[in-house]
Amino acid sequence: MRKALSLVSLAALMVATPALAQSNLEKLGQFQTTGVKEFKVVEQGGDYAAGIRENLKRINLPDGFKIELYAVVPDARHMAVGPQGIVTFVGTRKTDVWSVTDRNKDRVADEVKRFAPSIDFSIPNGPCFSEDGFLYIAEQNRVLVYPAAEFFYESPDVAAFEVVPQGKLVPVSEESYNHTARVCKIGPDNKIYISLGQPFNVPAPEKLDLYRQEGIGGIIRLNTDGTGREVYTYGVRNSVGHDFNPANGELWFTDNQVDGMGDDIPPGELNRQTAKGQHFGFPWYGGGDVRTNEYSDSEPPADVVFPAVAMQAHAADLGMDFYEGRQFPAKYRGGIFSAQHGSWNRTTPVGARVMFTAVNEDGSVGETEVFADGWIDENGEYLGRPVDIAELRDGSILVSDDLAGAIYRISYGQ
Repeated sequence: MRKALSLVSLAALMVATPALAQSNLEKLGQFQTTGVKEFKVVEQGGDYAAGIRENLKRINLPDGFKIELYAVVPDARHMAVGPQGIVTFVGTRKTDVWSVTDRNKDRVADEVKRFAPSIDFSIPNGPCFSEDGFLYIAEQNRVLVYPAAEFFYESPDVAAFEVVPQGKLVPVSEESYNHTARVCKIGPDNKIYISLGQPFNVPAPEKLDLYRQEGIGGIIRLNTDGTGREVYTYGVRNSVGHDFNPANGELWFTDNQVDGMGDDIPPGELNRQTAKGQHFGFPWYGGGDVRTNEYSDSEPPADVVFPAVAMQAHAADLGMDFYEGRQFPAKYRGGIFSAQHGSWNRTTPVGARVMFTAVNEDGSVGETEVFADGWIDENGEYLGRPVDIAELRDGSILVSDDLAGAIYRISYGQ
């Protein structure tokens, strides 16, 4: 089994932790208590949960599938299912990370509480696990690692170490309130891949050299101890979902297109990357092969890689997951489930659904279809906004929803 961090590198992280006077993070890195005793706990029953269940009756699925409320999770964004199947960690675009536990294994969460209550988070959107149980959380401008998080989460004090210190993921000058929901994933090379959305609709030309150097508007990778940082992917506007094809290790990712060009252009993107350093067109292209107005007179980079799938414009494609389970019918195995968050400024709302994209044995893309929809009602009102997809050990999938503040479970034949 691959090891995310050796004891030597873990010790190095402990030494590298800045000596902030008696900070809780410093104490946790030295395995000291912080004095924090209380958890925030989320009620799982009552009228609120009943209202969500009522809305789920409207969701359309293929024959044989059903959707149920798995957990009430405020502001639920990206998810990381623990390798032991004990707990699922859920990020937010606010200041909380939630631990979600199904203790009796009835496929409904029994407990949702704040993870690591002694730590102050800032937009901890992106949790991801290594195979051997190290939890990484990519925040707005920091990355922390939590060894054995599935077991430490029961305590308010959780062993934690800096992988990327505060202010070092992107230059502080480029911190923004916009496009700062990071996602991470451990690749087949045992490196951590982190997407860095750039903060503008379309950035000014004078920003491009800095952004290329830092990997802003791209995807970076680094060793799991924080060393060896390099830019892996260029020409991305704001990717909030990526995963690796388990069949061949290729990176696939979603990207959100430029706003303000009209209701029906440019398309959203599902991209396939086959080699390090490929460029996916932004800001010369606003989505697909649609040129941006701001760069229409500027020559695009050579060898731009266009999307494997052009999604409906402004549906806001976010989290994605290659399906590796056996519960669903054979047509879904090895394909991609992806979440569309829904449009925010389109005349008629679109999205708010789960898509499925088949992937062929040679790694090429197959057909894309709607898998689950119904979160936009007949009045154009959002009843929910899907964000991310994650797979449970039984082969069912979880779908997070940051509007309803919920996680749903979709199963087949049960």
